[in-house]
Amino acid sequence: MHFLSQKIEFPHVSEASSEGLLAVGGDLSPERLIHAYSNGIFPWYEDEEPILWWSPDPRFVLFPKDLKISKSMRQVLKKGRFKITKNKAFEVVIANCSKIRRDGQVGTWITDEMKAAYTKLHQLGYVVSIEVWRDNDLVGGLYGVDLKNGVFSGESMFTKVSNASKFGFISFVQQSSYKLIDCQLYTTHLESLGAKHVARAEFLRYL
Repeated sequence: MHFLSQKIEFPHVSEASSEGLLAVGGDLSPERLIHAYSNGIFPWYEDEEPILWWSPDPRFVLFPKDLKISKSMRQVLKKGRFKITKNKAFEVVIANCSKIRRDGQVGTWITDEMKAAYTKLHQLGYVVSIEVWRDNDLVGGLYGVDLKNGVFSGESMFTKVSNASKFGFISFVQQSSYKLIDCQLYTTHLESLGAKHVARAEFLRYL
């Protein structure tokens, strides 16, 4: 197990455990976060835990050309029930994402510390939010890290009504120019949209 110091550096990702855990400690400063994401590393931990840094192998990713849209979602997109905006309500999006309870998770990994860190990155232009609106109500959204190298690292999404987050994600992928969407860890939801595992070494080449 690698324990980080104040120096902004990480062990090589090849030293991660079989589950992908690479290091413990450090901080969530913008400099460390940008350095981490640039090297295929991301923080993921729950409240009252130390900061845990991960680099899983394989990596779960979506190539935009592989995006799958079901017939029912094509109808939703066609009807235009929702509209999306970019970077219009980041703090509301991350607050909603932090309230989601997931199977096997006791608390939220989007702690106050994480919200403050990613808000700072958003202010610096490295975190993007996508908002999904129905009329004037925010009904879904997502956010993630944009290193401006053609890779978008998705962090979390939320929905308050059926299909809102899917609409936002699909529209975002279709309208963006990213070469790769980093989904980090496997979910059946993202698999249904075309995401798949690739070797970490392949993922790092895109970074």
